[in-house]
Amino acid sequence: MNKKNNQSTSKTPKVLNESKFSPLSLEIIKKLKKSGFQAFVVGGCVRDLLAGIKPKDFDVSTNATPEEIRKIFRSSRIIGRRFRLVHVFSRSELIEVSTFRANTSRNENNSEVLKDAEGKILRDNVWGTLEEDCIRRDFSVNALYFDPLQGVLYDFHNGLQHIQKKILVSIGDPQLRFEEDPVRSLRAIRFSSKLNFKISNEVKEAIYNKGHLLGNISNARMFDEFCKIFLTKHALENFKKLNSFGVLKYLINTGKYNEYSFGQKFQHAALINTDNRLKASKSVTPGFLIAALLWPRLIDASKDNGALNLRKFFRLMDRTIREQQTLTAVPRKFHGYIKDIWSLQLKLETRLGHQPYKILNHPRFRAAYDFLLLREEAAKDKQGIGNWWTNFQKINRSGKIEALKRLKESRNGPVEKTFGFFEELS
Repeated sequence: MNKKNNQSTSKTPKVLNESKFSPLSLEIIKKLKKSGFQAFVVGGCVRDLLAGIKPKDFDVSTNATPEEIRKIFRSSRIIGRRFRLVHVFSRSELIEVSTFRANTSRNENNSEVLKDAEGKILRDNVWGTLEEDCIRRDFSVNALYFDPLQGVLYDFHNGLQHIQKKILVSIGDPQLRFEEDPVRSLRAIRFSSKLNFKISNEVKEAIYNKGHLLGNISNARMFDEFCKIFLTKHALENFKKLNSFGVLKYLINTGKYNEYSFGQKFQHAALINTDNRLKASKSVTPGFLIAALLWPRLIDASKDNGALNLRKFFRLMDRTIREQQTLTAVPRKFHGYIKDIWSLQLKLETRLGHQPYKILNHPRFRAAYDFLLLREEAAKDKQGIGNWWTNFQKINRSGKIEALKRLKESRNGPVEKTFGFFEELS
C-alpha cells in the first residue's frame, strides 16, 4: 500500500469517529476483523460526513467473500447476480456488505466478468484487493475507506481533496467508465446536486458523449434511479441538469416545452412541491410526480382544435402510462393511482349535481385536489376552483348544500367542457 495514500490517524478529519457511524456497521466490522478479514465503512456515508451531510445509510466493504460473510452473520442474505452482495440486518437496520472487486481489465476472459458489445458490465463477481476495489468505484469522493476502530482513512484518489474543492471527478477515464455503467451519468448529476459540487469538464463531456447508452438500461433499474433523482430534495435542480445534458428523455416522457409555457411551469411547480414536502418530512409518492410530469404531454395529445377531446383523453391515459413504462418500470399499484388523479381533474372542475359529495369520499381526492392547486398555480388561473374546493371541504353539510345551490344558480345553461386553463398548454 502506498504510504502517500495511506493517511495516518492524525490526518484523519475529526468528523470521522466511531460515534458518527451506525452501531450495526461497527459490529459488522468488529466481527469481520475478529474472523481475520479486512473491513471498512466505505463510499457515500464517509463522503457525506466529510461534506457535512447526515448519511442516509452505511455500507461496509471487506475482503471476505459473500459466502464467508454469510457464515459469520446469521441474520444475512446474499443478493444480486450482476454484483453479488450481502445484506446484514437487525430489527431496525440493514447494512450492505460488499466484497472487494478486482480490476476488470485483467479479467476480460473470466466467466465472472461479462460485458455487452458497448462495454457495459453485465456481471462482475471477481474478487480483489482494497487497492483494486478502489479503482473500480465511480468517483473519487466515493472511494474513501475508513476504519472506525483504528481511526484511519484510506484515500487513494484524492477524494478528500475533491470534497474540499467541491468538485466531482471520475476515477479513470469517464468515457470508458460510463460505457461500463451508463447510470454513472445519472449518478454524477445526482451527486452534484446533493453535495453542491461542480462536475469536472471530463465528466461533463462523458455525459454528453455516453448519455445515449442509458437507453440500454433495464426499465426496472431506471425506475430506481428515477426515485433517487427526483425524491431526494433536489428534484427541480436535477430536472434542469438532466434536461441540459440531454438525458432527461431516458427517465420521463415529458414532452418539449419552453420556459414560458404552461407545460414547463406546471412541471417545475410539481418538482418544487415535491422538494418542499420532502424537506418538511412529508410523504411523497413517485406516482404523483409521474402523473404531474406526464400531464402536459397527455393534455397536448388530447386536444383537437384547441379544446380537450374527452374520448381521446381517456384513451390516451393508458397509452401515456405504457410509453412511460418502456423507460421506467412504474409499479402496477401506481397505474390506477395516476389515472385516478388525471380523471378526477375533470370532475373537480365540472362539479355536476351531487358529484362533489362523492368526490370528497374518493380515496384519491386529496392527491387530485393537490394536483388541481398545482395546475392553478402554474396557469395563474382566476376561476377559483381550487379555492371553491378548499372551502367546500371545511364547511358543514348545510353549508355544502348552499354552496352547490349557488354554483348551480351561477351557471347559465349547460356546463362547458372546455376546461378553462387547459388552454394554457402549448
